[in-house]
Amino acid sequence: MRPYRSMLFVPGHRVDWVDKAIASGADAITLDLEDSVPADLKPQAREQVAASIRRLHDEQVNIGVLVRVNGLATGQTGFDLEAVVGPGLDAVFAPKIESALDAQRFETLIDYVEARNGASDVELVVPMETARALVHCEEIATSTPRMGCVIGSTAEHADVAREVGYEWTPEGLETLAMRSRVLLACRAAGVHAMTGLWERIHDLDGLRAFAKQGRQLGFRGQIAIHPSHVGIINEVFGPDPEQREFFEGLVAAYEEAAQQGAGAVVYRGGHIDKAHVDKAIEWLARADEIAGMNAR
Repeated sequence: MRPYRSMLFVPGHRVDWVDKAIASGADAITLDLEDSVPADLKPQAREQVAASIRRLHDEQVNIGVLVRVNGLATGQTGFDLEAVVGPGLDAVFAPKIESALDAQRFETLIDYVEARNGASDVELVVPMETARALVHCEEIATSTPRMGCVIGSTAEHADVAREVGYEWTPEGLETLAMRSRVLLACRAAGVHAMTGLWERIHDLDGLRAFAKQGRQLGFRGQIAIHPSHVGIINEVFGPDPEQREFFEGLVAAYEEAAQQGAGAVVYRGGHIDKAHVDKAIEWLARADEIAGMNAR
C-alpha cells in the first residue's frame, strides 16, 4: 500500500463533501457506508459512493480512494462490495474483523467482485476494533496478500473503547500497549501501519501531540474524521526537510568512506555503518513516494 499519511472519512451519503475532503489535502479518503450512514439511507449511499468512485477515476484525481463497507455480520457486505468494487477503488476498509478467517472471507468476496466488475489489486485496510481482533492482530496482518494496512484503533468513545473498557486520556497511555502490539504486527507482516483517530475536533494542539506520539512509536499515518485535522497529520507524518538533508548527507558520507575501504565512519559526531545507511535509504524512498501523493 502507498504510504498514506492521512486517511479522511467521508459519509457515503454526503456526496457534496467529497470534493471538500479532496481539497483538504488528504492522501486518501474513505467513503463510509457503515456507521456514519443511517440504515434507511444505505442503499442510496451505495449508489452515491459508486458514482463518486467512477467520477474520481474518470477525472484521474491523484488520491487514494477507499470504501468502508458494512461488516460481515450485517448481511450487507456483499451488496456493498458489488456496488463499489470497480476501477478507481484502491482498498476496502473492512470493519469488525476479528480473525484471519474473517479477513479471508473478505478476500474471497473481493476476488469474485473484482473479476465481475473489471477491477484489480483492491487491498484491505483493517482497524483493530475489538478485543478479539487485538488478540489476533498478528495473524490478521498476515492473513491475505490483499492486506495493505492495519490500524491501531484508539477511539475515545467508539467500538474499541467499549470492547476493551479503557478510560481514555489525551496522553494515550491506556492504549499504548495495544498500539505497540499492532505496530509490531504490521512491521512483521510488511504492511502499512496507521494509528487511530483523534475525536476532539477543535483540540488541534492535542491532535498534534497525539500524532507526534504515534510517529515516535513507528506509525506512518493516521485516520481523520475532519478536514481541519489533515494538514497537521500530513505535517507530523510527512518528511521533515532537515531530516532529509541529514539522511542524504549520511548516505553520501558512507559511500565516500566505502570507496576508501572503510565500512564505518563518523558522521556529525555519530558512528554510522551499513545498518544506518539502510535506514536512511528506506526513509528517503518513502519520502519521495509521499512527495508524489498530492491530492487535487
